[in-house]
Amino acid sequence: MSEMNFETLQTFRRELHQIPETALEEFKTHDYLLTKLKSWQQDYMTIKTVEALPTAILVYFQGTNPVRTIGYRTDIDALPIQEATGLDFASQHPGKMHACGHDVHMTMALGLAQYFSQHQPKDNLIIFFQPAEEAESGGKVAYDMGLFEGKWRPDEFYGIHDQPNLPAGTLSTLAGTLFAGTAELKVDVIGTGGHAAYPHLAKDPIVIAAELIIQLQTVVSRSVDPIAGGVVSVGVINGGFANNVIPDQVHFEGTVRSMTRTGLETMLTRIKKIAEGLAIANEVTINVSLESGSYLPVENDPILATQVINFMQKQSDINFELAQPAMTGEDFGYLLQHIPGVMLWLGVNDSHPLHSAQLTIDESALLPGYNALKSFLLWRMATSEEK
Repeated sequence: MSEMNFETLQTFRRELHQIPETALEEFKTHDYLLTKLKSWQQDYMTIKTVEALPTAILVYFQGTNPVRTIGYRTDIDALPIQEATGLDFASQHPGKMHACGHDVHMTMALGLAQYFSQHQPKDNLIIFFQPAEEAESGGKVAYDMGLFEGKWRPDEFYGIHDQPNLPAGTLSTLAGTLFAGTAELKVDVIGTGGHAAYPHLAKDPIVIAAELIIQLQTVVSRSVDPIAGGVVSVGVINGGFANNVIPDQVHFEGTVRSMTRTGLETMLTRIKKIAEGLAIANEVTINVSLESGSYLPVENDPILATQVINFMQKQSDINFELAQPAMTGEDFGYLLQHIPGVMLWLGVNDSHPLHSAQLTIDESALLPGYNALKSFLLWRMATSEEK
């Protein structure tokens, strides 16, 4: 095998981009990854699949003189979005697209797996190909079912997320919370319908839902430290069927985000209390569902993150920028609540945002991204201290 090059990484990325699959249905993706990994099999490599989480793959590289076990995680699922890029290698699966760049994430992990199949690492290394990041809390599911027990438990975990707003190939992170914790908000306002001409005989759920949506904005403006910040955004609302009929019910959905776990818990408690108060005041039923699942804040370990930052800032061949916290959500946060680690941005230089049907990453990011991650892992394995 030759050293990794741009053409190989580009092939990985383009082939994966064409077969996007949504959470827990990543079977073609799983087969593609497993075929590659098995073709690189060495006697110091163990490839593990899990019947209870069938699209997950873990690869264990036994170190030559291990001080620690390092984990590297990539997510493998896609989004239910119809691709609109017009690329020659666009999604072949209607209504599904790698619109969050997980094809890039997998490409980095495959590149590392191929490298360490040729160069046995000094420390033990685990590469985790994780399903269901976008939905179904794949990181939490994997951890809670005990995938990281015994020799499979990393002492520290690393991962990347691509960032269209950064120049292609630029790495970026910070020593602290990088991404917000998030919760899915679902609300049903159940009133009493009736004729629009006689609103006094109804309990209008549209008016009550509108009032609730407005009041929810006070959660951020009046219940959250302005320095810490937060988000309550409603993205879906459904109710009614005729312009002269007051409906019985209105449903709306949104997202709640905070940079701290305690901040998120405070916001969720406040949302429930506001809904309870409005229900009593208007004599209606308001059902509130708030699910945070595994989307806890991505809190980089300060010591490990400082090591990453110091290393990358000193390398003349790595473009690195200090990051600012972002309200992005990522279920890597759940893993970092249990295992210390670091997530980094990888710049992919596109005018379209993540989750856009037109996201078109700049593939010139692939090789410098891979080289930076490989160089850091080799440097980390060369250090003897635990942290």
